[in-house]
Amino acid sequence: MTHSINTTIQRRFILGKQGLWPGRRWAGKEGTAEALRTVEAVQIDPVSIVASSPDIVLWGRVQDYTPSYLTKLLYTDRRFFDYGGGLMIYPIEELPYWRVMMERRKSEKRWYEFAQANPTLLDRVRQEIRAQGPLRSRDIEGKATEHYRGSKDTGVALYYLWFTGELMTYSRKGTERIYDFLEHVAPANVQWSASESDTIDYFVHKSIAQLGLVTERDFRRILKSVSDRPVSAQEAKTKLRDMLEANQLTSVQLEGSKPSLYLRAADWPCLEALSQQILPESWQPLHSATEEVIFLSPLEYVSARGRAKELFDFDYLWEIYKPAAKRSYGPYTMPVLFGDRLVARIDMKLERDTKTLLLNGLWQEPWFAGGISFHQALAQGLLRFTTFLEAERIDVAALQTNMRIHIKNHIQKTGVSVIT
Repeated sequence: MTHSINTTIQRRFILGKQGLWPGRRWAGKEGTAEALRTVEAVQIDPVSIVASSPDIVLWGRVQDYTPSYLTKLLYTDRRFFDYGGGLMIYPIEELPYWRVMMERRKSEKRWYEFAQANPTLLDRVRQEIRAQGPLRSRDIEGKATEHYRGSKDTGVALYYLWFTGELMTYSRKGTERIYDFLEHVAPANVQWSASESDTIDYFVHKSIAQLGLVTERDFRRILKSVSDRPVSAQEAKTKLRDMLEANQLTSVQLEGSKPSLYLRAADWPCLEALSQQILPESWQPLHSATEEVIFLSPLEYVSARGRAKELFDFDYLWEIYKPAAKRSYGPYTMPVLFGDRLVARIDMKLERDTKTLLLNGLWQEPWFAGGISFHQALAQGLLRFTTFLEAERIDVAALQTNMRIHIKNHIQKTGVSVIT
């Protein structure tokens, strides 16, 4: 029997699986680690107009989040690591599976050709690290190049050795990666490689866990991606059927939609509880305080790359790489999550020299009326965000009058100055 869910349950399940609903359920460094594992992956991006993308992601989930938690988990405790062309943070226990992916990268045409053409360069970079210890690209002299992964040949060589698994990120200085050999960075218990079949199975489960609910089409795309080869519709159907028969997956029907949606069987109890208007015990927020909005990073998994439109009917595009004249909103416009809906977008900038959080504008969705409850939630969210950023003032002059009044009344008594 296929169970049926409505779009509200669908949204809440996916948001809850990602730790974004109904409220923050984690605190401290250990809570940060739990949040990172729950969301499956967090993308790193060098842009930091307000704060780094991983920090915004974790701020929205961890009660007292501070960037030092992430730094320690990555570079002191070694419980997480970064990897990939689209750079992501993953739990260190996944390294044996990622090493299979790293080995695959060696056979990619551009990297195979690079390695074949530059054996002496690669050996020289290896020798430099062996002799000196962890190094940045700038620490090794090289020749200028126009390669998209580096401005000099030694920088590209470092990236190749990292991308193919010989090196790992030892630490960072600002946005610069410091490299060292994998055997010097990774804990001894994860310095092995999984089998190809176990790796495929692992990443299929991981991808479904991250998405929450997938269509048959999604499943085929996932299988193709993790297998790194073409996958026929019939092969995907067979794999999906096998996982259903093995009780690894289960299916549900979205009201008003014919295609089934699939989820991990381990996640079914949470979806079933939501369907019965029961909040899963593991999703209980730490505090039942005043509702507040959450500002989603432009790279937030539930809303980036078209997913906001699919799940929330919220047409979102990160405009930072568009020319200013072609932007509809602003360079760092973030979706605003209020309850289980995306109701607005807000453009901000942290002026670090004056410690001022500047709000360039807020645009509500046409269907959303807002009102006092939203203004109060917005004020609470802005207060928490300002505190997180260690800003001393917030400039809300670009907002509507009634919003400015609510924000000023809510925030000014906390010691944070409000510029209206």
